[in-house]
Amino acid sequence: MIMSKIPVTVYAEMTPNPATMKFVANNYLIDPSTSVEFTSQADAKGFSPLADELFSFPFVKGVFIASNFVSVTKNEALSWDFVAQELRDFIRNYIADGKEILIRMPEEKPQAKDENEKSVDTKTFTPSEFDDAIKGLLDEYVKPAVEGDGGAIEFRHFNDGIVTVLLKGACSGCPSSTATLKGGIEQLLMQHIPEVKEVVAEEG
Repeated sequence: MIMSKIPVTVYAEMTPNPATMKFVANNYLIDPSTSVEFTSQADAKGFSPLADELFSFPFVKGVFIASNFVSVTKNEALSWDFVAQELRDFIRNYIADGKEILIRMPEEKPQAKDENEKSVDTKTFTPSEFDDAIKGLLDEYVKPAVEGDGGAIEFRHFNDGIVTVLLKGACSGCPSSTATLKGGIEQLLMQHIPEVKEVVAEEG
């Protein structure tokens, strides 16, 4: 019996991060309420067969998957002009073949420990009365724009007036992420929640 392929369209879209391109499909790839990022083939093995295979391309440095798109970060050796079409076709064919995209979510990695500092773990922070309000503002005003740029933002914790967020995908390492963080997100939160004094990011 010949299995028919799933009708799939995928288009490529540049992001504010010149090293990252977003490949958007016409249907959901994973649960739209979640996202996952891999920075090496070893990280992807056993979790995302799609990411695992993408890392087989020698120029791929990172893979971020969310809702209906895949953001791929490449090294600087090659221009997107030479590899974008190849990646788009590969992703489209992979989805059309009905192959598994995500088997399970990887466990969250502990933060690296500095010699003079204790490792920072969100579990060590007591939830604040402002957490829900901060999450609500991020979900309503920030997440849609960030996802549109091929990335994701997650609230980590609020402590001593400082909001810590996690940047993923195209946002991680993006030259304009600091300006967005300080000029947009920080101002938004400070305007609605006076107790917020600063927004900082830890990159995924």
